[in-house]
Amino acid sequence: MSNETQSQAMQRVCALLDEGSFVEIGAGVTARSTDFNLTQKQTPSDGVITGYGVIDGGLVYIYSQDASVLGGSVGEMHAGKIVNLYRLAMKTGAPVIGLLDCAGLRLEEAADALHGFGRIYMAQTEASGVIPQITGIFGMCGGGMAMIPALTDFTLMEKSGKLFVNSPNALEGNIDSKCDTASAAFQSEEAGLVDFTGSEGEVLSEIRRLVSMLPANNEDDMAYGECGDDLNRAIPDLAACSLDPILMLQRISDNQSYFEVKPAYGRDMVTALIRLGGYTVGAVANRSVLYDSEGGEAEKFDGALSARGAKKAAEFIRFCDAFSIPVVSFTNVKNYKATKCSEANMAKAVAKLVYAFADATTPKVNVITGFAYGSAALAMNSKAIGADLVYAWPEAKIGMMDSGAAAKILYADQGSQVIREKTEEYEKLQNSLDASLRRGYVDTLIHPEDTRKYLIGAFEMLFSKREARPDKKHGTV
Repeated sequence: MSNETQSQAMQRVCALLDEGSFVEIGAGVTARSTDFNLTQKQTPSDGVITGYGVIDGGLVYIYSQDASVLGGSVGEMHAGKIVNLYRLAMKTGAPVIGLLDCAGLRLEEAADALHGFGRIYMAQTEASGVIPQITGIFGMCGGGMAMIPALTDFTLMEKSGKLFVNSPNALEGNIDSKCDTASAAFQSEEAGLVDFTGSEGEVLSEIRRLVSMLPANNEDDMAYGECGDDLNRAIPDLAACSLDPILMLQRISDNQSYFEVKPAYGRDMVTALIRLGGYTVGAVANRSVLYDSEGGEAEKFDGALSARGAKKAAEFIRFCDAFSIPVVSFTNVKNYKATKCSEANMAKAVAKLVYAFADATTPKVNVITGFAYGSAALAMNSKAIGADLVYAWPEAKIGMMDSGAAAKILYADQGSQVIREKTEEYEKLQNSLDASLRRGYVDTLIHPEDTRKYLIGAFEMLFSKREARPDKKHGTV
């Protein structure tokens, strides 16, 4: 192993962890196979550095693949080191971080290497929902290796990295100028597998920031950081930010402390980890407009929920619930995205969103900031599917559909005057906030500027929440 490449693998570890905290495990391990003259090749550490250290004082386990050793390929002992690291992490209840740079399966070891892949998959499956798993991808991550980031909770990828199951050359028309399916852009924007893309330094920095916001394990209910922000801070301009919720979340959170998850995928939905009163909270919000860095409208969604947005939110809620992270939803949705592609996936995706909210026993609060129309609004953490508290801003509109559209359907054979009258009547009786307050579908009317203090108060009240579910092995949705 060259000193340069050794230092590259180790530098990633040292750049990620608190200075001087890394302790290596299994440095003396080498490849065990003797087939294809493998004993004549230098395989120090069998191509993967494993050990533990701390991030902001919290224990983490880490492995970093070294592409200078047989291309960073996975062999029997390479896989064994990773599996042993997972066993330690499960015993101590601490996150696992994998830094991947790998050519895939080691051909010289064939069946042993393939079995090693399976052992890693098994360890990841057992750890899922018990300890956080985070992957950083640098260089290559192909074939069976692509399952490893897919089995973790968060994946961050260097922009020049490659992630694929099938070799890009095996896909007809898969060229850089048309569609590079292995690129970080494709995996983040189209596949929805990657949560963040950037330079190597940015990826490592974001992993540190992410870890600092997560609990150590599923029994750790103290994902807490010191809050130097006013718990009762009013936010006068919050209503103006509701169309692009990331702007709203920045203002609500403690000192703008947030981590957006999958920002490039399903952009009609925002998912993020934020700090409220020092505690980590998962936020899910409908987006109507995506603003660019200069404040212009980069993309409009017109209050429509997409299949990708629903899928993205459902996966995020399942993660939050597994680690008892409270969830707040911000509802502003009118309908479903109407395209052929979206329609093919919509019902199943929204069903998964409904299931995720309904099945979650973590504290759940919903804030209706604008429109809450139809079954799309029901799926956004409504009272009917288990929200503990539902707040609404004064301008909220709650109902089945737009009043004008409803009147035209109900009185299609009447004149325009009748339709106008019935529109007003329908608005008052069915779509008004007062109607939902009277029926208990909304608990409290709040003003936008007071949203932060109400949410902090709600989650403090719900801190000791316990909720049972029917005894079953697991659901099937």
